[in-house]
Amino acid sequence: MVQALQPAHENLSARVFEALQDAIVTGDLEPGTKLREPELARRFGTSRGPLRDALRRLESRRLVINTPNAGARVVALSRQQLVELYLVREALEGMTSRLAAANMSDTEIQELEVLLKRHEQEIQRKDGAEYFKQEGDLDFHFRIAVGSRNELLRISLCEDHYQLMRLYRYKFSNRIGRPAIALAEHQMILDAIRDRDGELAEILMRRHIRNARRNFEQHLIDTPNGENT
Repeated sequence: MVQALQPAHENLSARVFEALQDAIVTGDLEPGTKLREPELARRFGTSRGPLRDALRRLESRRLVINTPNAGARVVALSRQQLVELYLVREALEGMTSRLAAANMSDTEIQELEVLLKRHEQEIQRKDGAEYFKQEGDLDFHFRIAVGSRNELLRISLCEDHYQLMRLYRYKFSNRIGRPAIALAEHQMILDAIRDRDGELAEILMRRHIRNARRNFEQHLIDTPNGENT
């Protein structure tokens, strides 16, 4: 009987985890929000057991911080922590782009071209207001990390830090004009990968991440009393 109940518990925990993760990344649960178990249990229609399992997984993804005597909160990075995150992204994603230029197959590169066409269509559909925000195989950066064929880099970018990166990409990517600029930068990176020019691909990716960091820093200047200042 216990064995029969275990898969159901795990499935429910996984569903709650996915729902909570999506709420955090999309900003439905804002950075710094206190996560009260009774409220979350009612919201997601679950008991405390699966909810606590989900919160532990979110903590391992760096999306939730659990402080003794204070409980769990959605992560809220300081300005310095955000700068550090972007600097790590710049170094690691630059390296993945260099490796992807050498290791991605022609088919993978063609699929990346198709993906950027889809991103372009979505940006146009939303009148340039936001970039395409799906994850995993629908994410340009995710595809390049996988295409690098370096497992340590893939784990760091696609597992360890991925959702935290998505949270802040999601938060700061909607400045006027930024989606179209980001798409153009992605296209230049793809062109370098297609040409098998790893050095140029790395330079362009590092510049792209640096521009994203400057975008978030400008956001903080424009909203000096907002979050993460």
